[in-house]
Amino acid sequence: MMRADARRNRERIVAAAREVFAEQGPGASLNQVAQRAGVGAGTLYRHFPTSQDLFVEIIQDQVAALCAHGRELTGHPSPGEALHLWLRAVAVHATAMRGLVAVEMAGAGPALAACHAQIEATGAALLARTRHAGTTRIADLLTLANAIGWAAERSPGDPGLVDRLLALVVTGE
Repeated sequence: MMRADARRNRERIVAAAREVFAEQGPGASLNQVAQRAGVGAGTLYRHFPTSQDLFVEIIQDQVAALCAHGRELTGHPSPGEALHLWLRAVAVHATAMRGLVAVEMAGAGPALAACHAQIEATGAALLARTRHAGTTRIADLLTLANAIGWAAERSPGDPGLVDRLLALVVTGE
């Protein structure tokens, strides 16, 4: 069991890492995370020996929420609209860490691979309810949603871009 002060330090580190990675993307320094959290580098590395350990901690909660949202959408009366809503959430999720997800997934360890598998399983369940089941691969839709997130991140002055691009993907219009 973790001491209360150690738990607080860990929570501050995770909160600071979310902020720093969202601001600076994959090039963010762990020393900047430690500074923002108000802890020493040694404390950060005691809790998270590698940057990937810290990233996994951040992403697991986000993936759990994304997948829970997808499970809720399996009860939506319109399967196509449910898939569309979830793909939008995936695109927004892809922008949350300014490219860090893609960078880390390239060398994904087992924990990140498990996160990706959860996302694929959720998407596959939503896709299975649509008329595109059997003809469309969830991996392709996830690639498109991530690409849309990437494009939207690079166009911050266009808040409607995610929705317009998703409409092109989903409806062709």
